[in-house]
Amino acid sequence: MSETRTDDGTLDVAVAELRPSLEALLMVADQPLDVPTLASAVGHPVDAVTGALAELAAEYDAQGRGFELRTVAGGWRYYTREEYAAVVEGFVLEGQQARLTQAALETLSVVAYKQPVSRARVSAIRGVNVDGVMRTLLTRGLVEEAGRDGEHGATLYRTTAYFLERIGIGSLDELPELAPYLPDMADLEDDLAEAVSTPAAAATDPDEQAS
Repeated sequence: MSETRTDDGTLDVAVAELRPSLEALLMVADQPLDVPTLASAVGHPVDAVTGALAELAAEYDAQGRGFELRTVAGGWRYYTREEYAAVVEGFVLEGQQARLTQAALETLSVVAYKQPVSRARVSAIRGVNVDGVMRTLLTRGLVEEAGRDGEHGATLYRTTAYFLERIGIGSLDELPELAPYLPDMADLEDDLAEAVSTPAAAATDPDEQAS
């Protein structure tokens, strides 16, 4: 028998009990799932799904489970509870060099607060060449191209939805107020002009080789 759906995308007849169905879907999800997607999959109204997700999250918190359910990057997903992160990290990263270097973290921070931003501007802010580090961030899916600078034609970069997911926030508006402590772009124009005319002027970041 074929499935029929209502105007809001839910099934005429729910697939199964709501909360266990949500748990089953979220258990296998490899990215955050938004409420409409979950509602369509389980065949329950959006309002009911929203309420059930909140109830599940509160229940896990009350029980002190090793995982939690929270909204990140516009969707819901299971995450290891913070106090048990070290246990999981030790297991997953044993024998691996999966952590970002200090240089990569600093470069990622500049992109996050100054995006969209070119490599040259990031290099000027950090005072070192960041080409190698930017390649690492691109490969890991933490930053992506965001068009070109209309004035110089340089490629611009921004953080990705995966970046939001990894640091556990829903939008860039939730970033701590650190931007005022970064140099203003207007103060860097002379340095950038000099760097463009002398490509070798920027020092090579000592951490790049490790990234």
